[in-house]
Amino acid sequence: MSSGGRESAGRSPLAQSNPTNGAQVKPGLVPTNNISTSEGLTVRARIDPTLTVDDVVKQLCINLQIKDPPGNFALRDDTDELVTNDNLRKKIKTKVNLKLVNAPSREARETADKLRQRNEKTIRLTLFSLQKYIREEQFAQEFINHDGLSELVDVIYTTNGNTLAYALIAMQNLMELDYGWANLDDNFIFQVVQILSSPHSLINVCRPATAILKKLVEADPTTASGPQHASSSRTPPNVPPGSVYRYGFHVVFKQMRKEKGLLETVVSRLGSADTAMAQYSSQNILNSMMLINSLLTHASDVRWEEFISDLERLNVRKAVVRLMSLHTIEDLTSCILDFQANIIRVTYRKKTTLVDPEEELHAAALQYIWENSKLQEEPDQDGLTQKWRKLGFDSEDIVQEFNEVGVLGLDCLKKFVETVPDFSKIVLEQLSRPEQRRCPIAKASNEVVELLSEHWAIFAPGYSTSTTFQPFFLDFYKVHSLATHFFLRMWSESGAAFGDFPRVAALVRSQVKVALRSENVRAWHEVEHDFIECEYRAVRDRQMKELELEDDLLSKVPVRNLRAKLYKESYEFVRQQRIQCLLQGAWFVNALPQSSPRDAVRRPSRPWRFMRLDNGLKYLHYVDSAVKFPVRDGLEDLPERIDISMISEIATGTCVAPPNVLRDQNDLPPTSPSAPSPLSFSLLSAHEGSLADQIALDQSRWADWTDGLNMLRRDGGHVSSKETAGFVQALTEIGLKIKLLDLSGEMVEIPSGLVPGPPPTNTDFCYSDLS
Repeated sequence: MSSGGRESAGRSPLAQSNPTNGAQVKPGLVPTNNISTSEGLTVRARIDPTLTVDDVVKQLCINLQIKDPPGNFALRDDTDELVTNDNLRKKIKTKVNLKLVNAPSREARETADKLRQRNEKTIRLTLFSLQKYIREEQFAQEFINHDGLSELVDVIYTTNGNTLAYALIAMQNLMELDYGWANLDDNFIFQVVQILSSPHSLINVCRPATAILKKLVEADPTTASGPQHASSSRTPPNVPPGSVYRYGFHVVFKQMRKEKGLLETVVSRLGSADTAMAQYSSQNILNSMMLINSLLTHASDVRWEEFISDLERLNVRKAVVRLMSLHTIEDLTSCILDFQANIIRVTYRKKTTLVDPEEELHAAALQYIWENSKLQEEPDQDGLTQKWRKLGFDSEDIVQEFNEVGVLGLDCLKKFVETVPDFSKIVLEQLSRPEQRRCPIAKASNEVVELLSEHWAIFAPGYSTSTTFQPFFLDFYKVHSLATHFFLRMWSESGAAFGDFPRVAALVRSQVKVALRSENVRAWHEVEHDFIECEYRAVRDRQMKELELEDDLLSKVPVRNLRAKLYKESYEFVRQQRIQCLLQGAWFVNALPQSSPRDAVRRPSRPWRFMRLDNGLKYLHYVDSAVKFPVRDGLEDLPERIDISMISEIATGTCVAPPNVLRDQNDLPPTSPSAPSPLSFSLLSAHEGSLADQIALDQSRWADWTDGLNMLRRDGGHVSSKETAGFVQALTEIGLKIKLLDLSGEMVEIPSGLVPGPPPTNTDFCYSDLS
């Protein structure tokens, strides 16, 4: 190394000169970087890319005659990014300006000491630096070892305003690590809950507070092994000492219950989208949606019903439906689709939860229905009690009557009763008719639940292929009420008798398809019109035409159940195929944000990016390149990576192609230079903006990656491409037809339903010993 224009031995891998002394680097030794020190000195240095960062820092300390040990120092660029062995070559190649600064470990100790001193004049600056450096492993390790976490927690307890915002952001960034914050206790969680529920908290305070709660909810013991579908039914595994995966829904919700206003505040923030502060609150709305989705995904068995009841009471569905109509907040699309997928989980769980007359809420709902019918129990001709049969059930066994529709059917019947002021008159009207002519109201309600579940593919938790908004689905109870009224009207207008129940159900199925078509673009009043105004003759004529094209076999209950089973298998097959595409990797174009000024944009030096998912499904590894080249198997050629857990949303149609990169790609649809590419997508973080902006080279690759990444996310589950949704539907239909061909070939008669046989007359039997 040379200093002041003098060159050291030729074997030295690093040479420098001091421009402040007017020295020039010798010919042949072109400086690669300018390096500044905390004393204001700037040197021009030539750094050998084969060196390690430690060697570079050591050489600098020797040449600058710095007496402190080289281990106390490190290099950063102008954006304060730490120079490491992984990015040193990149910094040299791009000739970025570097700074010789405190090493992360030394900076961490000083930062912890400053937090301990709590100097009001410098605390904000300290916290501002902390939120930048805390993501670095060396800094974080030393900060935690130096008891910095407890000092940061204490700052959160005792400050407010912008100081509190900086402290919460620092904590949020620290929690991106999978270690170091396992000792956050219930008091801290409750403090964050109180901050978030306070109406006086600033937007920049609520944002990180919401993210912290979301992270705590997701730090469930069952998610420690990597991305997977959350399941509240599994027994939590033992938590290893020091693991941060020791919290989860039950821990957070316990503190949320102490602060009654939290959920109200979070849901109310969804309504701020149409206020004058929309431009400032959109990020707050996004974070609130993400917290609600996280709570829905990870809700545990013990508090599940209480939590869902709270959300229903706060009309969260109505708030989300309003967000669907606000086209100004495009970033919410993925969150709303996630919410829809979560509500499908909720609906499916209710449908598969048996009604228990001994359970308080179930008993209250049954009592409400019975009282509003204004009927009296009385014996029938055989002397047996007649109660629920008067409402249209086939028997008095209420558990068996709701067996197929569960608590969902009970809730729907109760909501139907609530929306009909003269429900008792409807019941009495049916009872006044001859027994064979009565419409079984309760049975019709349950049938409508089945028809709507089939229409919206509510087959299993975590399986949603909707690529568009479904506002009518979120109004499930309201649609059920309309369709049940329609069922009663069709029964009367067609002069149906007891044996005509399947025929009337087929009419309702036909009308459901028509009324709920294209629900992402139709208005609610059109749905009401289709159910209320449509005449029997028109419905019957249309249904007859449909029957010419369809097989009546498909409407039978066993076939519907078979379709549900095949749908789940098809979804899982497509999911594994999409993830396999991510594991193989693919080339993409590095795109530009749509807001970039086109006249100032130049072709980037490395416009191509190859991305591949690691086998652990935790990181996307990638490399940027000037040209496409054969990438070897494994991760050796892919030095950079993106943490999957950092991805909060996969936004589509967000960016434009750089100039003169895609001229030879004839498969890409033409777009204007300023219009976003339909094959573009962005990996968005909740607080860092975009982690990657890419353009796929064809429609199939775009669908593989956008849907594969969505299916991979813990709080995801929805698909965004019609191609993937079409694959799932096509596989389901093909599988169904193959199964039915097997049955038809054997001339097997499929019944409309199965009736269990009588129990054995005695238990005087045993199993033979086959051994």
